[in-house]
Amino acid sequence: MSDLNKINEIEKRIYNTFSGLAQSMGFSPIHGNIIGALIVGSESLSLQEIAKKTGYSVSMVSLSMDLLEILDIVRRIKKPRDRNLYISINGNLLDSLKKVLTMRVKKGVVGILTEFDESREKLKHLKGEEKTEVLNAIDTLEKEMKRLDNYVNLLSEIKLP
Repeated sequence: MSDLNKINEIEKRIYNTFSGLAQSMGFSPIHGNIIGALIVGSESLSLQEIAKKTGYSVSMVSLSMDLLEILDIVRRIKKPRDRNLYISINGNLLDSLKKVLTMRVKKGVVGILTEFDESREKLKHLKGEEKTEVLNAIDTLEKEMKRLDNYVNLLSEIKLP
């Protein structure tokens, strides 16, 4: 196997690592592959270069870029006298990932608390011995979700080294 093939294989493993990370955070594998390509590239890359490195089409990369830009993970760059659009990692990747992770957890907590409220409303109109047990379980779980929310708020305030 040539050195170039070995290097390409290592690059693909890096992309797969970030792909797995993206999936664990609830994102598509393409988002992780794009981040991996940008990190390996260590500078801004054009949409075409990212597509070539990741194996996705330019249109798929462009669509995926929108979400990464909204999350403040990447930024688009226009270079003078160049028609291509370039993408680079926006600042500190770890800070961006921390922000995304805390946002995801907070969104999940809000959804769960809303579900608990809806369940309480439904239980108001029901009878049965189990009603009290279920209400107690909801109260206990709600307290834990609020503790988790407080914990995530504290984590979001911590400055990363």
